[in-house]
Amino acid sequence: MPAYKVAIITGSTRSPRAGNTIVDYIASIIASRPDNGTDNLEFSNLQIADFNLPVFDEPVVPAMVPAMAQFTKEHSKKWSAAVGSYQAYIWVIPEYNGGLAGGTKNAVDFLYNELIGKPTAIISYGIKGGNRANEQLEFALGTVIKAKIVDTKVILPFAEGNDVYSAIAGILGEDSKKSWKENGKEDEILKAVAEIKKVLEEPPKTEETPVA
Repeated sequence: MPAYKVAIITGSTRSPRAGNTIVDYIASIIASRPDNGTDNLEFSNLQIADFNLPVFDEPVVPAMVPAMAQFTKEHSKKWSAAVGSYQAYIWVIPEYNGGLAGGTKNAVDFLYNELIGKPTAIISYGIKGGNRANEQLEFALGTVIKAKIVDTKVILPFAEGNDVYSAIAGILGEDSKKSWKENGKEDEILKAVAEIKKVLEEPPKTEETPVA
């Protein structure tokens, strides 16, 4: 059976951005899971910034693609195809100014059918951990688009002091990693992965035959 492909999506498009080093940290935790290599999950990174998406500029609504309409711009087609090629997602997102980053939300606005019904975990980070950004993305993906958001929401607050300034420079500080380990964040990441796996392995629902 082919492996399930899981995208670890870097939500930040800033340069420099701490998102890259945070994704590396998360990937290392995921690689440490006891059943790595036998659980049929294959993880790879997907960076929104690599697609240079403008503010949504398509003449069609994403919910219409591909059944009723097609995207007209190459950046839309490439982003849609890349996201749609995965069976599950881990969104790693920052919180800027008390909410979801504009670059992350704009990337979501190009999507719809690519995500419906697929298991999705959200990991947020920021000075306070990004709880509001986490909730906002959960609403957009889970309530509106109907992705299957797993129960475990991972909130990663930066350690106070120099780590905050390191994050602005695009570096994940050692104090933050130490704090996350001590506060069970690594276990939460692995729990979210296990929940993704559980959803992926659920048997497809069958239509019930009406009783005559």
